[in-house]
Amino acid sequence: MKYSISAALFSMLLLLLPASALAAENASHSLNLPSPVVVQGQHLRAGHYKVEWQEAGPRVEVNFMRNGKTVATVPATLHTNDGQVTQDDVITRQSASNHNVLQEIDFKHEREALTFGMNGNS
Repeated sequence: MKYSISAALFSMLLLLLPASALAAENASHSLNLPSPVVVQGQHLRAGHYKVEWQEAGPRVEVNFMRNGKTVATVPATLHTNDGQVTQDDVITRQSASNHNVLQEIDFKHEREALTFGMNGNS
């Protein structure tokens, strides 16, 4: 009797582990911004960032982390790119106030890309 209860509990734990692992899993990539940018009204300095999100998409909340600290959290759209990118591709546009506004990040050798709102915040 004791063995069957233990076996049942163990089996339940095994079934729950994959679900909890997926829930805790998040996507992240390293990114180097060669120059300062504005993303959804938040200013990011040039430098190395870790970009991460937890949702599967298409709408995600993206955290920009620098030195282990979150410096900005913004909404984005996760989509697949053409796969032709050979290096990280940071796509910006110039705003009326002369800021580089981040529009899209294509990740090298990945089929993932993040597109940021184009509401003109700068």
